Amino acid sequence: MLKNIPCGKDIPNDFNVVIEIPQDSDPIKYEFCKDSNMIVVDRFMSSSMRYPANYGFVPNTLYDDGDPIDVLVIAPYPLLAGCVINCRAVGVFKMEDDGGIDAKVIAVPNHKLTKEYDHINDIQDIPETLKRKIEHFFTHYKDLDSGKWVEVDGWDNADFARREIEKSVKNYK
Repeated sequence: MLKNIPCGKDIPNDFNVVIEIPQDSDPIKYEFCKDSNMIVVDRFMSSSMRYPANYGFVPNTLYDDGDPIDVLVIAPYPLLAGCVINCRAVGVFKMEDDGGIDAKVIAVPNHKLTKEYDHINDIQDIPETLKRKIEHFFTHYKDLDSGKWVEVDGWDNADFARREIEKSVKNYK
């Protein structure tokens, strides 16, 4: 099923994201299982923190950590786990954890889905409050997990995000 979902029409400017975890949902880490082709419960998070944006991945990509490239989709509503949304990149939250480099592309729905984010074209257009929430979440969401750690490397712009997406598409092939 996942192989049938294209990574996008105009990579890296237009790409699809498979949502794994809805924004503000209960602290459960869902993950797409390549073997079963289903979204499964990966673990119950030790902290009571909730994802500050919809969380998913670009299908048919392979990032530096060996998984599809991660994406946080800023949207007006929580999206259902398993749904696919067409997006455009506006930046990257750079971090590393116990599994290696694990950057998160920051994206908004494509223009045809809503005009609400037409003014957001790069990371500096994201409200500071939301950026602080994202940084706080990823800095602390593993605090109660023994042996796990996160190191934040800051933010980067939309051009960097598009290059990371292109690299992930090439890595997959």
